[in-house]
Amino acid sequence: MTLLERLFAGRLLSAVLVCVAMASCSSASKGPGGEITKVKYYFLNPLFILRTEEPSIRFEREHLLHGAYTAADQISRTGSYYTVMWKADDRTQPVTVRLEYRQANTALQVETLEQQVTDVRKRNQTFFKVTGDEYTQGGRVSAWRISLLRGKEELASQESYLWK
Repeated sequence: MTLLERLFAGRLLSAVLVCVAMASCSSASKGPGGEITKVKYYFLNPLFILRTEEPSIRFEREHLLHGAYTAADQISRTGSYYTVMWKADDRTQPVTVRLEYRQANTALQVETLEQQVTDVRKRNQTFFKVTGDEYTQGGRVSAWRISLLRGKEELASQESYLWK
């Protein structure tokens, strides 16, 4: 490994650790009709080599890269992954989970991903990913906001520190 590759890997590792620390600072957010209990963030870069034998640390990476056999498949999975754990007080009606995010290359432009959940349970998980062309063109996610919606009513929301 050349000196430039080591420097790049060190800077990348530092950036990942900062992002993980910021994401782990997010706490439960209770609103008038629901609660976002946890937002789990993971940044996947297949070019970065994990130098650990600990299986619990390697699991997330291997899980997200499962089935990507070629280098092009693995590179296309580079990006940000979010797992949102949430609860809704009224489970009889559908809920829309919305991820709004800003990226490094697009300044203050806000992108949106939504998923409608019709089978609302006591505890729910919704999965979002910003990969492929979205990641390649926009860059890393710099700030995010997650909302639980029913129609136009906001049940709960949680945002990253840099969203403000």
